[in-house]
Amino acid sequence: MYLPAQFKEDDVAALHRAIDQIGFGTLVTQSDAGLEANHVPMLIDGAAGPNGTLIGHVSRGNPVWRAARNDTETLAIFLGPNGYITPSWYPTKRETGKVVPTWNYASVHVYGRIEFFEDSERLLGVVRRLTDRHEAGRARPWAVSDAPADYIAGMLKGIVGFALPIARLQGKWKMSQNRVAADRAGVAAGLGNEGSEAAAQLAAAVAARGQD
Repeated sequence: MYLPAQFKEDDVAALHRAIDQIGFGTLVTQSDAGLEANHVPMLIDGAAGPNGTLIGHVSRGNPVWRAARNDTETLAIFLGPNGYITPSWYPTKRETGKVVPTWNYASVHVYGRIEFFEDSERLLGVVRRLTDRHEAGRARPWAVSDAPADYIAGMLKGIVGFALPIARLQGKWKMSQNRVAADRAGVAAGLGNEGSEAAAQLAAAVAARGQD
Protein backbone atom coordinates (compact mmCIF):
# COMPACT_ATOMS: atom_id res chain seq x y z
CA MET A 1 0.00 0.00 0.00
CA TYR A 2 1.02 3.62 -0.37
CA LEU A 3 2.94 4.34 2.83
CA PRO A 4 4.37 7.83 3.43
CA ALA A 5 6.95 7.84 6.21
CA GLN A 6 4.89 9.97 8.64
CA PHE A 7 2.04 7.42 8.58
CA LYS A 8 4.15 4.25 8.79
CA GLU A 9 3.87 1.87 11.75
CA ASP A 10 6.47 -0.89 11.80
CA ASP A 11 6.48 -1.97 15.44
CA VAL A 12 5.52 -5.67 15.29
CA ALA A 13 4.01 -5.71 18.79
CA ALA A 14 1.83 -2.70 17.95
CA LEU A 15 0.68 -4.33 14.72
CA HIS A 16 -0.15 -7.56 16.55
CA ARG A 17 -2.18 -5.61 19.11
CA ALA A 18 -4.11 -3.90 16.32
CA ILE A 19 -4.91 -7.22 14.65
CA ASP A 20 -6.06 -8.62 17.99
CA GLN A 21 -8.28 -5.61 18.67
CA ILE A 22 -9.80 -5.52 15.18
CA GLY A 23 -10.30 -9.28 15.01
CA PHE A 24 -12.05 -9.34 11.62
CA GLY A 25 -10.25 -9.03 8.31
CA THR A 26 -10.32 -9.55 4.55
CA LEU A 27 -8.41 -12.57 3.28
CA VAL A 28 -7.26 -12.06 -0.32
CA THR A 29 -6.06 -15.21 -2.06
CA GLN A 30 -4.84 -16.01 -5.56
CA SER A 31 -6.32 -18.92 -7.52
CA ASP A 32 -6.02 -19.98 -11.14
CA ALA A 33 -9.21 -17.99 -11.75
CA GLY A 34 -7.78 -14.80 -10.25
CA LEU A 35 -8.06 -12.92 -6.97
CA GLU A 36 -10.68 -13.81 -4.37
CA ALA A 37 -11.58 -11.97 -1.15
CA ASN A 38 -13.23 -13.50 1.91
CA HIS A 39 -14.17 -11.72 5.14
CA VAL A 40 -13.39 -13.78 8.24
CA PRO A 41 -12.48 -13.47 11.92
CA MET A 42 -8.81 -14.19 12.54
CA LEU A 43 -6.45 -14.49 15.49
CA ILE A 44 -2.80 -13.56 15.72
CA ASP A 45 -0.47 -16.08 17.34
CA GLY A 46 2.53 -13.90 18.12
CA ALA A 47 4.67 -16.80 19.32
CA ALA A 48 4.38 -18.82 16.09
CA GLY A 49 7.23 -17.71 13.85
CA PRO A 50 9.38 -14.58 13.81
CA ASN A 51 6.49 -12.34 12.74
CA GLY A 52 3.62 -14.40 14.16
CA THR A 53 0.95 -16.44 12.40
CA LEU A 54 -2.68 -15.69 11.56
CA ILE A 55 -5.18 -18.48 12.21
CA GLY A 56 -8.86 -18.92 11.41
CA HIS A 57 -11.34 -21.06 9.51
CA VAL A 58 -13.72 -20.97 6.57
CA SER A 59 -16.81 -22.93 5.63
CA ARG A 60 -16.11 -26.24 3.96
CA GLY A 61 -18.57 -25.11 1.31
CA ASN A 62 -16.33 -22.15 0.47
CA PRO A 63 -14.17 -23.21 -2.50
CA VAL A 64 -11.29 -20.98 -1.39
CA TRP A 65 -9.62 -23.73 0.60
CA ARG A 66 -9.29 -25.88 -2.50
CA ALA A 67 -8.59 -23.11 -5.00
CA ALA A 68 -6.12 -20.82 -3.18
CA ARG A 69 -2.55 -21.19 -4.34
CA ASN A 70 0.17 -21.55 -1.72
CA ASP A 71 3.02 -20.92 -4.14
CA THR A 72 2.29 -17.20 -4.00
CA GLU A 73 1.44 -14.74 -1.24
CA THR A 74 -1.93 -14.33 0.41
CA LEU A 75 -2.86 -10.91 1.79
CA ALA A 76 -4.91 -10.32 4.94
CA ILE A 77 -6.22 -6.78 5.49
CA PHE A 78 -7.36 -5.38 8.83
CA LEU A 79 -9.07 -1.98 8.92
CA GLY A 80 -9.10 -0.12 12.22
CA PRO A 81 -10.69 3.18 13.30
CA ASN A 82 -11.49 5.37 10.29
CA GLY A 83 -13.64 8.31 9.35
CA TYR A 84 -14.17 11.51 7.39
CA ILE A 85 -12.25 14.59 8.53
CA THR A 86 -13.91 17.93 7.79
CA PRO A 87 -11.71 21.01 7.25
CA SER A 88 -14.07 22.84 9.61
CA TRP A 89 -12.17 21.30 12.52
CA TYR A 90 -8.89 22.96 11.50
CA PRO A 91 -7.94 26.32 13.01
CA THR A 92 -5.98 26.73 9.76
CA LYS A 93 -9.32 27.02 7.91
CA ARG A 94 -10.12 30.21 9.79
CA GLU A 95 -6.60 31.54 9.29
CA THR A 96 -5.96 30.85 5.60
CA GLY A 97 -8.86 28.88 4.12
CA LYS A 98 -6.28 26.64 2.42
CA VAL A 99 -7.62 23.29 3.59
CA VAL A 100 -9.49 20.32 2.11
CA PRO A 101 -11.30 17.27 3.53
CA THR A 102 -9.54 13.95 4.09
CA TRP A 103 -10.07 10.51 5.58
CA ASN A 104 -8.18 9.23 8.61
CA TYR A 105 -7.71 5.50 9.14
CA ALA A 106 -5.59 2.72 10.58
CA SER A 107 -4.82 -0.42 8.60
CA VAL A 108 -2.59 -3.49 8.81
CA HIS A 109 -1.58 -5.62 5.82
CA VAL A 110 -0.30 -9.15 6.44
CA TYR A 111 1.49 -11.19 3.77
CA GLY A 112 2.39 -14.88 3.75
CA ARG A 113 1.71 -18.26 2.16
CA ILE A 114 -1.52 -19.78 3.41
CA GLU A 115 -1.97 -23.35 4.59
CA PHE A 116 -5.39 -25.01 4.93
CA PHE A 117 -5.96 -27.99 7.23
CA GLU A 118 -8.75 -30.42 8.15
CA ASP A 119 -7.34 -32.09 11.28
CA SER A 120 -10.18 -32.12 13.82
CA GLU A 121 -8.03 -31.56 16.91
CA ARG A 122 -6.24 -28.64 15.33
CA LEU A 123 -9.55 -27.22 14.17
CA LEU A 124 -10.99 -27.56 17.66
CA GLY A 125 -8.05 -25.58 19.02
CA VAL A 126 -8.70 -22.75 16.57
CA VAL A 127 -12.42 -22.67 17.39
CA ARG A 128 -11.71 -22.64 21.12
CA ARG A 129 -9.20 -19.81 20.81
CA LEU A 130 -11.51 -17.70 18.66
CA THR A 131 -14.39 -18.29 21.05
CA ASP A 132 -12.37 -17.52 24.17
CA ARG A 133 -11.02 -14.32 22.60
CA HIS A 134 -14.42 -12.93 21.70
CA GLU A 135 -16.29 -14.16 24.78
CA ALA A 136 -13.70 -12.66 27.13
CA GLY A 137 -15.12 -9.84 29.22
CA ARG A 138 -18.73 -11.03 29.05
CA ALA A 139 -20.54 -11.51 32.35
CA ARG A 140 -21.34 -15.13 31.43
CA PRO A 141 -18.96 -16.15 28.62
CA TRP A 142 -19.97 -19.04 26.42
CA ALA A 143 -17.39 -21.82 25.98
CA VAL A 144 -17.13 -24.53 23.35
CA SER A 145 -17.41 -27.07 26.17
CA ASP A 146 -20.92 -25.74 26.92
CA ALA A 147 -22.19 -27.56 23.82
CA PRO A 148 -22.40 -31.40 23.57
CA ALA A 149 -19.11 -32.87 22.34
CA ASP A 150 -20.79 -34.85 19.54
CA TYR A 151 -22.52 -31.68 18.32
CA ILE A 152 -19.20 -29.80 18.20
CA ALA A 153 -17.58 -32.74 16.40
CA GLY A 154 -20.30 -32.56 13.77
CA MET A 155 -19.92 -28.79 13.38
CA LEU A 156 -16.16 -29.15 12.91
CA LYS A 157 -16.82 -31.29 9.84
CA GLY A 158 -18.34 -28.22 8.20
CA ILE A 159 -15.23 -26.02 8.40
CA VAL A 160 -11.62 -25.99 7.21
CA GLY A 161 -8.87 -24.27 9.17
CA PHE A 162 -6.09 -22.09 7.88
CA ALA A 163 -2.77 -20.76 9.08
CA LEU A 164 -0.90 -17.86 7.52
CA PRO A 165 2.71 -17.65 8.76
CA ILE A 166 3.54 -13.97 8.40
CA ALA A 167 6.35 -13.18 5.97
CA ARG A 168 5.92 -9.40 6.23
CA LEU A 169 3.72 -6.81 7.89
CA GLN A 170 2.74 -3.28 6.92
CA GLY A 171 0.95 -0.83 9.16
CA LYS A 172 -0.46 2.60 8.33
CA TRP A 173 -1.88 5.04 10.86
CA LYS A 174 -3.05 8.11 8.92
CA MET A 175 -4.06 10.26 11.87
CA SER A 176 -3.45 13.87 10.78
CA GLN A 177 0.30 13.66 11.49
CA ASN A 178 0.84 15.86 8.43
CA ARG A 179 -1.13 18.71 10.03
CA VAL A 180 0.14 21.27 12.54
CA ALA A 181 -0.49 20.56 16.23
CA ALA A 182 -3.47 22.93 16.43
CA ASP A 183 -5.19 21.20 13.51
CA ARG A 184 -4.56 17.76 15.03
CA ALA A 185 -6.08 18.94 18.30
CA GLY A 186 -9.05 20.32 16.38
CA VAL A 187 -9.59 16.98 14.65
CA ALA A 188 -9.46 15.07 17.95
CA ALA A 189 -11.91 17.49 19.55
CA GLY A 190 -14.24 17.49 16.56
CA LEU A 191 -14.36 13.70 16.43
CA GLY A 192 -14.92 13.58 20.19
CA ASN A 193 -18.02 15.73 19.76
CA GLU A 194 -19.52 13.47 17.08
CA GLY A 195 -21.12 11.28 19.72
CA SER A 196 -20.46 7.83 18.21
CA GLU A 197 -18.21 5.09 19.51
CA ALA A 198 -16.44 4.87 16.14
CA ALA A 199 -15.66 8.61 16.18
CA ALA A 200 -14.46 8.37 19.78
CA GLN A 201 -12.05 5.56 18.84
CA LEU A 202 -10.71 7.60 15.95
CA ALA A 203 -10.35 10.67 18.17
CA ALA A 204 -8.29 8.65 20.64
CA ALA A 205 -6.06 7.38 17.84
CA VAL A 206 -5.51 10.90 16.51
CA ALA A 207 -4.65 12.17 20.00
CA ALA A 208 -2.28 9.25 20.62
CA ARG A 209 -0.40 9.84 17.37
CA GLY A 210 -0.06 13.51 18.25
CA GLN A 211 1.95 12.45 21.30
CA ASP A 212 4.42 10.25 19.38
